[in-house]
Amino acid sequence: MTHTTPAPVHWKLVIDCANPQSQADFWAAALHYEVEDNDALIQRLLELGALPREATVEFHARLAFRDLVAVRHPEDPYDKDSGTGLGRRLLFQRVPEEKTGKNRLHLDLHPGDGLRAAEVERLTGLGARVLREVREPSGAWVVMADPEGNEFCVQ
Repeated sequence: MTHTTPAPVHWKLVIDCANPQSQADFWAAALHYEVEDNDALIQRLLELGALPREATVEFHARLAFRDLVAVRHPEDPYDKDSGTGLGRRLLFQRVPEEKTGKNRLHLDLHPGDGLRAAEVERLTGLGARVLREVREPSGAWVVMADPEGNEFCVQ
């Protein structure tokens, strides 16, 4: 009897936010990722009448979905017909409510040995803010917040 190992499950991390486009720009710059270009897919959906024009916005001189936009790792594969990444992705979706508590899930960024301070300075220049610096026997890191207040750490 042969056992086949199931293929790993494809996933993306979805982040609720007030402004998906500004969050995508921040995180694309923070991670050196690319904002997904869904213009061709949106054009097709509009032509088919499957998407109302008010569900779109102009973003980087292209059409984008008004309520969601993703960023993807530049070396990962993506569907050229839709612009959708097939690898590491963050998807930002508009929600009506504001963030009210601590994240239950967050990203840890690892810029490399000796690069934490420079990375914190770069991220601050992009619009993040430092919440606190942590020094424990297990290590040191900086807790930061993105422009909408979502916490993340720089190791």
